[in-house]
Amino acid sequence: MITEKILFVDDDANVLAGYQRQLRKGFHIDTALGGEPGLQAVTQNGPYAVIVSDLRMPGMDGIQFLSRVREIAPDSVRMMLTAFADLQTAIQAVNEGNVFRILTKPCETEILTRALGAGLSQYRLIMAERELLEQTLMGSIKVLIQILSLLNPEAFGRASRITRYAREIAAVLKVPEAWQLETAAMLSQIGCIMLPKTALKKIYHGQPLNPEEMQVFTMHPFIASDLLKNIPRLETVAEIIAYQTKRFDGSGNPQDQRQGKKIPLGGRILKVVLDFDTLKVSGLQESAAIMELKKRPGWYDPAVLAALEAVIWIEARYTVREVSIEELVDSMILDDDVWTKTDTLLITKGEEISTLIRKRLKNFAETVGVKEPIRVLVPLHSGN
Repeated sequence: MITEKILFVDDDANVLAGYQRQLRKGFHIDTALGGEPGLQAVTQNGPYAVIVSDLRMPGMDGIQFLSRVREIAPDSVRMMLTAFADLQTAIQAVNEGNVFRILTKPCETEILTRALGAGLSQYRLIMAERELLEQTLMGSIKVLIQILSLLNPEAFGRASRITRYAREIAAVLKVPEAWQLETAAMLSQIGCIMLPKTALKKIYHGQPLNPEEMQVFTMHPFIASDLLKNIPRLETVAEIIAYQTKRFDGSGNPQDQRQGKKIPLGGRILKVVLDFDTLKVSGLQESAAIMELKKRPGWYDPAVLAALEAVIWIEARYTVREVSIEELVDSMILDDDVWTKTDTLLITKGEEISTLIRKRLKNFAETVGVKEPIRVLVPLHSGN
């Protein structure tokens, strides 16, 4: 069964019909009559493995079209067919559209078939490399999160709580590549594995640290950033984590010249949610914590602070329930700490229930036992 689609774009309907007749037995062919309809096909009917465009078209020529395609569908292999082949055209097509092949018109069926086959092979290679990289990346992230959850439940709980807020703020602000922010939030406390448990408990309970503990705690974002920046595709995540304690006015760590919107947006978001979480665990209610943040001029990006306030308002629409471990479902939020029957803290208040958390609780329930029922917040629109 043919699953990879090929799109031909030309301003001549007869030429497009000819491609359909020549190639329909060996390929899944779609056509578009011109550049604008071609872009519409890419956005609405894609993904396309290979996109072949004529050079000379009215309104939007082939180079302009393929350059746009490169932006909206970068994985598609791009080819150009032209009756006006010359060196300058070839250079421009390769530089602006990153064209894989340039073919001259009229193109013999055998030559076109071989070129399309090569294009499909290139597309499969691109997708295989991406899948391998993404699997490796996600596997690395999951291992790091699991290590944090096992070594430091307090740090893991803090990371889980701020991840939920960071995710919702990203939705309010329409943050691009939001997965990077969410990953940074989840891994923001990985450097805390260097902290003794006594210091972590102080942080969790909102108690002051002694000078030695504070010195180690100040270093934890840089420890995490240095750990992550060597993992492919996590460079931006590492930068966000490095700036998680930097104030909007430029004060704080890292001590550089960045301030305001020159600080990574992800770092500005983490700064707000981390300080908000610290106030909450010290005993303040959400509204009081927001008011306290507003009393700190120069510390926070006003847009991020406003987004957090909007998120808190949305989260007010929850109801409290007590459930068993078996009744836990994703999107519930813990309204109290979860302990084993031997009084070991497993998961902290404020974490959003996920597959990993449910699996962890079931494992502990089967071994040392978990104190039930568990108090959770359930969205009022949920039928759970």
